[in-house]
Amino acid sequence: MEFVELKSRGGNYLVVAANVAWLRTAENDQTHVGIVGGSPLLVAGSMEETAMTILTAVNKPT
Repeated sequence: MEFVELKSRGGNYLVVAANVAWLRTAENDQTHVGIVGGSPLLVAGSMEETAMTILTAVNKPT
C-alpha cells in the first residue's frame, strides 16, 4: 500500500494512491481528487502536478 502526501491549503492529506479514482481541475490552481468510496478532496496544484505526485509515489523503487 503506497501512501502519497497531497498538499491542501487547509491542511495536507495522506492518501492511498491506489484509491485515487479521478482528477478534475478546480478554481485557483487547485484540483479535485476523487477517492474510491469517499468524498472528493480539494488539493493545491494543477491536475498535471497532482497526477505527477501520485505517479511518482506509485512508481518509486522499493
